[in-house]
Amino acid sequence: MSTIDHISSSYHSEVPSGEGLHIGIAVAEWNYNITEPLLEGALEVLRRQQTKKVTVFRVPGAFELVNASARLLEDPTVNAVIAIGCVVRGDTPHFDYICQGVTFGLSQLNATSVPGLRAIPAPVIFGVLTTETIEQAEERAGGRLGNKGAEAAETALKMCRPICTVHK
Repeated sequence: MSTIDHISSSYHSEVPSGEGLHIGIAVAEWNYNITEPLLEGALEVLRRQQTKKVTVFRVPGAFELVNASARLLEDPTVNAVIAIGCVVRGDTPHFDYICQGVTFGLSQLNATSVPGLRAIPAPVIFGVLTTETIEQAEERAGGRLGNKGAEAAETALKMCRPICTVHK
């Protein structure tokens, strides 16, 4: 489903309360003109949903989001981590390497329990924009396509308090 189809879709489950939850956010400073509005969108959702505690961990770039997310997960009180970054394609293959590394690293963290700390993996939410142009990133950081940081926060809360139904 495209972003525009998702925005106009009539089905969106309710965003659960953040009461009692501790959410970690790893945010890249690279492309701060994009990552800051994404962070603000996430924080607004978490405030609105009365999240108990939010820890923000700033890192230089998107590649460092994996390490920051892992560090946030070391705190047993953190219920979920949101990784926020922005990588815009340039003239070299650097874009591909960074996107691949961040995607793989965050995916690994998302599926990893920590012996002695977590029996069930805490959700790690991929809030990293990977766009062809800075204009595409701006559209997704509070522009006409919404705020992907806010969507990442909603996803974190939904993953902490999933709605499960049984069908017969």
